[in-house]
Amino acid sequence: MSRFRRTPSPPKTPTTVLSHSKTSVLRLRPHFFVHISDENKNTVRLLEGPVTYTLSQQESCVRGPEAMILVPPGHYARIANPVMRDKDGNPIKDSHGQVRLRNGDVEIVLHKPEPFALYPGEELEGTITPLKIVLEGQALRLEAIRNFEDTILEDNKPKKIKRIAGEQWYFIGPGTYIPRVEVAIKETVRNSIILSNAALKLRARRECIDCDGKTRKTGEEWLVRREGEYLPNIDEIVVGPVQAVVLVREKAVHLQAVKTFKDIYGVERKAGDEWLVTSEMSTMHIPDVYEKVMGEVRITELTSMQYCVILDPIDSDGKQHLGQKKMIVGPKQFFLQPGERLEKGIQDVFLLGEQEALLLRCKEKFYEVDPIKNKKVEREPGIRWMVYGPRQYVPPTQVEVIERRSSIPLNDNEGIYVRDLNTGKVSSVIGETYMLKPNEELWQKDLPPIVEKLIGQDEDALSGRAWTAKKQRRSTRDKTKVVTYPIPHNAAVQIYDYKKREARVQFGPDLAMLGPDEHFTLLSISGGKPKRPDVIQSVTLLLGPDFMTDIITVETSDHARLSLQLSYNWHFEVDKESQEDARKIFQVSDFVGDACKAIASKIRALVATKSFDEFHKGSARAIRIAVFGLDSDNHVNDCFRFESNNLVITNIDIQSVEPVDKDTLLSLQKSVQLAIKITSESQEAAAKHEAKRRETEAKGKLENLKIVANSQAEKKRKELLEHKAECAAISTTGKAKAEAQAKAEAAHIIGTMSVQQAQLESQTLKIDQESKRKIIGNRYDLDYTHQERMDNLDLEKAKNLSEIKSQALKKIVDAISVQTLQNIAKASPLFKSRILKGLGVRNYLITDGKSQINMFGDGMNQMNQMNPKDEKK
Repeated sequence: MSRFRRTPSPPKTPTTVLSHSKTSVLRLRPHFFVHISDENKNTVRLLEGPVTYTLSQQESCVRGPEAMILVPPGHYARIANPVMRDKDGNPIKDSHGQVRLRNGDVEIVLHKPEPFALYPGEELEGTITPLKIVLEGQALRLEAIRNFEDTILEDNKPKKIKRIAGEQWYFIGPGTYIPRVEVAIKETVRNSIILSNAALKLRARRECIDCDGKTRKTGEEWLVRREGEYLPNIDEIVVGPVQAVVLVREKAVHLQAVKTFKDIYGVERKAGDEWLVTSEMSTMHIPDVYEKVMGEVRITELTSMQYCVILDPIDSDGKQHLGQKKMIVGPKQFFLQPGERLEKGIQDVFLLGEQEALLLRCKEKFYEVDPIKNKKVEREPGIRWMVYGPRQYVPPTQVEVIERRSSIPLNDNEGIYVRDLNTGKVSSVIGETYMLKPNEELWQKDLPPIVEKLIGQDEDALSGRAWTAKKQRRSTRDKTKVVTYPIPHNAAVQIYDYKKREARVQFGPDLAMLGPDEHFTLLSISGGKPKRPDVIQSVTLLLGPDFMTDIITVETSDHARLSLQLSYNWHFEVDKESQEDARKIFQVSDFVGDACKAIASKIRALVATKSFDEFHKGSARAIRIAVFGLDSDNHVNDCFRFESNNLVITNIDIQSVEPVDKDTLLSLQKSVQLAIKITSESQEAAAKHEAKRRETEAKGKLENLKIVANSQAEKKRKELLEHKAECAAISTTGKAKAEAQAKAEAAHIIGTMSVQQAQLESQTLKIDQESKRKIIGNRYDLDYTHQERMDNLDLEKAKNLSEIKSQALKKIVDAISVQTLQNIAKASPLFKSRILKGLGVRNYLITDGKSQINMFGDGMNQMNQMNPKDEKK
C-alpha cells in the first residue's frame, strides 16, 4: 500500500477548510474531501465533507482538503488509476479496507449532477475538457488503441462489433462525440467540395474499395468526379483538388501518359504517349492521375492564301511517321499533334504575276502534272525548273523553292550579266525585258577598288580639274548590272577585253558599257605645281583644248637660278573613225608628266646658254623658241607635237619669272620699281602736256560757240517781231471771219440734214417695195406649191387607176387561163377582136417568144390604133 502514498498537495481553492489545533480536528465544508492515512494499518481512506473529524494519533491528512471535481454538462474528465467498482457502482475494497485501483488505466467521467471526490490513488489528467462537437460535413478519424467491443447503429438498431487495436473508423457528424479510453482521435476530417469543373484526387493508405466499388491498392491514386460533398473513406488520403482545363475552339491541352491506362474517353494510353484533347472531344477536361499536362496548344489557322508543311506527321491511327512530311493547304484549322512541327512556319501561297516565276529544285523523286503540256512529268532529285505566272503555286514537299524571280526590264542603256550554270559562260543582256532561265543566274562583275571609286563619283570629269578633290559617292553599285560610264563631251575612254586581248576606244558624248571580260584602262597622271607623278587617277582622257601649269627651275649662264611658272595650252589630234589612231592617245599613261618633262628640258637647255639680263629682256620669245623651234624662215613654229600620242602644245603662257636667290630677287624688284617710276613720271609729263593742249582747243571752241549763239539769237528776235504783227492782223479780222464761218457751217448743216432726209425717204421706199416683192413672191410660191401638190395627186390617182386596171387585166387573164389564150391566138382575127373587145382589151400582141418582132413598127401601129383621133389630126 506504500506505493499509494503521495505528498499532499495544497488545496486548489483559496478557501481554507482545515482548522489545526493540538487535538487535530478537521472541519470539512460541503463538496470538499481529504485523504487520511492510518499509520498503524498503512492505509489511506477518503473523507468527504461536510464533516468535523478529529484525527487520532496514528492518523494524518496526506491530501486535501480539496474541492470535489464537478463535470459540467457537455464536458468530461479523465481519471487516471480509477477505482474498481462492482455491478452497483460501488468501489471495491480489499481486506484491509483499501479501495482497489485499476493502475495504469484511465476512466472517462461524464457530467454528473453532484461533484465527486477522488479516491486515494486516483488522479485527474489534465483539466475538465469540453466534449468534441462534430458539425455537419465533418468527421473524426478514430483509432482503437486496444481491443474492445463497440456498439454501433445499423438500421437504427444497436449492434455490437469488436474493435481491434490499430483499427480506424469515422465518427460522422453532426453529433457530439463521447470519448472512450480505448479510442484515440487522430484528426478531424472535413468533407471536400467537388465543383462542376473539378475533381478530387485521392490516394489509398492501404488496399481498399472506393466509393465506386473498385478495389484500390496501397498507394494507388484516382479521381472522384461526382459533384457535391465527398467524405473520403478511412483508407483514402485526399491529395488535393484537380481543376478542369476549359477547352475552346482555339485551344487544346497537351497531355502525356506517365503510366499505361485507359483514359476517360475509353482510349488506352501507354506510358510515354502524348496526345491532345480538343473541344471536339469535350468542353472541359480534368487531367487524370496518370496524365501529365505538358501545356496548351493553340490552333493553327490557314487562310485560302496560306499553306504549311508538317514534319514527322501523325496519321489518323495516332502513328507517327518520322522523317516524312505532310502538306496542308488552306483554308483550314487544325492542331499540331505532339511530336509534329512546322517547317518554316505558316507560309504564304506564291502568287505569281505575269512577269514573275519561281525557281524550283527537286529534293526527292516524284511525279507531277505539267499545267502547260497537261501531262505527267517525272522530276529527278537535283533538277531545276521554273514555274511561270500568272498563277498560284503551292510547292510540293519534294520541292525546294530556291528564289522568286521577276522579269528584269532593261532600257537601251541598261543591261545585266548572266552566267550559264552548265557551261560557266558569262554574257550580257542589254535593252530588253529578260527572265532568267533555270540554268542561269545573275553574275557579279568586280572592278578594281580605284575604278569603283572613280565611276561612282557624281562629279563630271570636265568640271574644274577636280579629279583629286573629295567627291561625293553615289549609292553602292549593283554588281549584277552592266557597268556603265557616261563619257563626257570631247573625252575618250579605253576599254580592254582580256578574253579577246584587244582594246577599243570610245569617244564622248556617249555611254560606255562593259562586257563581262572588259575593264577600263586606268590613267595615272601627274598633277600639282610643280608636277608630281600619280596625283590624278582617271578612266577618262580629256582631248582638249585645255591647259596645264608647271613650275620649273632654270639656271642662266651666269649661274642665276630662276623659277618659271608656265602654262601650256594643249590638245590631242586624233581621228575618231580610226581605232588604231585612237588607241595611240592611250600609249602614254602619264602624258602630262612626260610633256612637262620634255618641255622643261628644252627650256633649261636654252636658258643655260643665256645670261640673266639677256633672258630677262627676251624671256617670252626665248621660251617659245626653245619649245616650238624655228622654221626655215626663222619664224617661231605654231605648235609642238608629240608623235608618240598625238599630243599638241599650241601655246605657252609665262605666268611668272622669279629668281630663286633672295638677293637676286631683291635687285630685280628694285630695278623693276625704278623702271616703273621712270615710266610713270614720263607718262605724267605727257598727260600734263596733253591737258594743256586740250584746254586751249576748248577755249577756241567756246569763243566760236558764243558767236554762233549771238547770230542765232538775232534771228529768233526777228521771227518774234513778225509773229507779233501777224497776231495783231488776226485779232482785227477774227470777228468777221468767225461770223462768215458760222453762216457757212449753218448752211452746211442744213444741206447735210436735207441729204440725210432724202436718203431716209429713199430707204423707206426701198423697204416698202422689198416687202411688196416678198409678199408677191410668197404668194407665187404658195400657188406653185398648191399646183404641184394637185399635180402629184392627179399623178397618184392615174397611177393607182393604172395599177387597178393592170391588176384587173391580170385577174382576167388568170381567169381565162393559158389554154384559152392559146385558143384565142389560133382563132381568126375577127373572132379575136370580138373576144378581146368583150374583155375590154383594145390592143394586143401575142407571140411565141421565139419569132422576132419589129417593136418600132408594131408599137406605132398600136399607138395609132389607141389614138385614132390623133391620127386623123
